Amino acid sequence: MQLTVKLFAYFRDNRFKEQLADYPEGTTVEDIIRSLGIKPDEVGVTMINSRHCSLEKVPAPGDQLAIFPMIGGG
Repeated sequence: MQLTVKLFAYFRDNRFKEQLADYPEGTTVEDIIRSLGIKPDEVGVTMINSRHCSLEKVPAPGDQLAIFPMIGGG
């Protein structure tokens, strides 16, 4: 299945901002995150087509996945 993956903030460092990629059917959001070398516990928000989603969600072909890191500070 082909989908667009968008990375935000420091997740873009040495990676990409937006990329059209192919993944096997049944691939979860967590599988995609791990394939990018990102630890799931570093992820703050994931969204498919501008709607919040869980790491267990399986995107559909043509979806747009956005991955945001945890935000900290004080």
